[in-house]
Amino acid sequence: MSLLTFQARKALTEAEVIIGYSTYLELIQPLLEGKETVSSGMMKEVDRAKKAVELALQGKKVVVVSSGDPGVYGMAGLVMEIALPLGVQIEVIPGVTAANAAAAVLGAPLMHDFAVVSLSDLLTPWELIEKRLQAAGAGDYIVVLYNPASKKRKKQIKRAKEILLLYREPKTPVGIVKNLYREGQEVIISDLENMLEQDIDMFTTVVVGNSQTYPMGDQLITPRGYHLQT
Repeated sequence: MSLLTFQARKALTEAEVIIGYSTYLELIQPLLEGKETVSSGMMKEVDRAKKAVELALQGKKVVVVSSGDPGVYGMAGLVMEIALPLGVQIEVIPGVTAANAAAAVLGAPLMHDFAVVSLSDLLTPWELIEKRLQAAGAGDYIVVLYNPASKKRKKQIKRAKEILLLYREPKTPVGIVKNLYREGQEVIISDLENMLEQDIDMFTTVVVGNSQTYPMGDQLITPRGYHLQT
């Protein structure tokens, strides 16, 4: 809960009902005391959103807990799609998304333009994800990979590496962060050529540097270009 914003904490404190993915609710357990809670597992996002709207229509103050930032691969869009046509008032509260959190523990890898790409193809065709990876590689963007791999889904991260190697040197620095700001956090500095030697899963955020990114000790820096000013 260390990255929970004041605004988010206030919303949770004032809520009558808190709804979320069970793992996320476990992370904020101390704030759930005295609250009605509704939790469910993966792939139940639509059910949670519908339940939140149903309870809101009953006049209850409902908070839907999502990922680091609910508007970045989170529940904000889905809840709005269901709630707004019914006249339910929605407030999206910004949070700290994994890209920003990973960048902080890695040093300063996002000091220039970057792209965030989810490798999960559950809701997005893989062909489109490949196009986005190609574009990010060709544009020399720093690339942050969300949902890089799971127990059953390994080929996507391998393919992402292959695509980025078309545009980057094999020794391009890569930061790998597991369990961001949670128990068991692990930070690894690798490179594009050897990144898959690490254990990468759904609790991992991968940051692939651009052509200018370099390691310094156990951290990464992408120069912003200030040294070029005269």
